[in-house]
Amino acid sequence: MFIEQGYKGLSEGWRYIVGLLIIFFGWQILGGIPLLVALILKSDSMMNMAMDYGAMADTLGLNMFFFLVLLTFVAAMGSLWLVVRFVHQQSFTSFTTSRKKVDWKRILFAFGLWGIVSSLMVLLDIYLSPENYVFNFKPMPFLVLLVLSIVLVPIQTSFEEYFTRGYLMQGIGIASKTKWLPFVVSSSLFGLLHIFNPEVEKLGYGVLVFYIGTGFFLGILTLMDEGLELPLGFHAANNLFTALLVTADWTAFHTNSLYKDVSEPILGWDVLVPVFVFYPILILIFSQKYGWKNWKERLFGKVLTKEEFAALTDGDSDLA
Repeated sequence: MFIEQGYKGLSEGWRYIVGLLIIFFGWQILGGIPLLVALILKSDSMMNMAMDYGAMADTLGLNMFFFLVLLTFVAAMGSLWLVVRFVHQQSFTSFTTSRKKVDWKRILFAFGLWGIVSSLMVLLDIYLSPENYVFNFKPMPFLVLLVLSIVLVPIQTSFEEYFTRGYLMQGIGIASKTKWLPFVVSSSLFGLLHIFNPEVEKLGYGVLVFYIGTGFFLGILTLMDEGLELPLGFHAANNLFTALLVTADWTAFHTNSLYKDVSEPILGWDVLVPVFVFYPILILIFSQKYGWKNWKERLFGKVLTKEEFAALTDGDSDLA
C-alpha cells in the first residue's frame, strides 16, 4: 500500500499544487542560481551557451560544471523535503516506503546488483570496441570526481525517485483512486523529463524509449515492492558508475571519468537491450527474492480511501 502512505500526511489536492510550485522554484530557479552566476562570471557570451552542456563544461571546467549541475538537485531535494514535512506534515519514512522503516538492505542489494551489471556492460563494450574509447584517467581530477559523485549523485537520483515515483505517484493515486494512472503518468513523465538532455538532441527522440522504459521499470519496482528502496538503489548505481566510468561530449554528464567515448553516436540496439532484456531479468530476480504476488492488483488495482486505509491500519498513529 505504497500510494496510500500519502494518507499518513495531509493529502488535500491544493497541498500538492502548492508543493509542486515550491519544488519547481527550488529546483529550477533557486538551484540554478549558482550555475548561472558562475557562467556569467566566466563568460561574455552567455547566449551562445544556452543549453549547450559541452560549452558550459569547457567554460567552467568538468568538475566545477558537474558540481554546479548536481547542486541544483540539492536545492530540489531540500525543497521536496520541506514540502513533505511542512506542507503535507508527513514523515519521510512513510513517504519512502510502506514498511515501518526504510529497508536499507533492499537499497544496497539493488545498488550492488545493478552496479555490477552496468559496470560489466561498459567494460565489455570497451573490450570489444577499444577504438571507440580513450583512457581518460587523471588522478587528481578523478579523485575530486569520485568525492563529488559519492556525495551528490545519490541526492540527484533520490530526488528524481522521490519526485516522480513518490510525490507524483502518491498525489495522483490519492486523487484518482487508481494505481494505473499514477503508474503510467509518473513513468512517462520520468522519461520526458530527460527530453532536454543532449543525448536526445544527438540521437533523436527514439532514445526516449530507453528513458520512458526505465520509468516503467522503476514504477513496477515501486508498486510491486510497496516502496522506493529498490528504485533508489538502482538509480544511484546507474548514475554513479556511469559518471565514474565513461563520459562523452554529447552526454548530460561531462566528467573526468576513467574513459571517454569518442565514437560517433548512433541510435542502435544498445538502447533497447536494457529495457527489453536486462530489466525483465531484474524484475524476475527481485520478484523471486521478495516474493511478489498479486501483480494485477498492485499495478492496476484501486487505491483505498482514507477511511478504508485507516480501518485497515487500525488507527496507525502516523495517520493524519
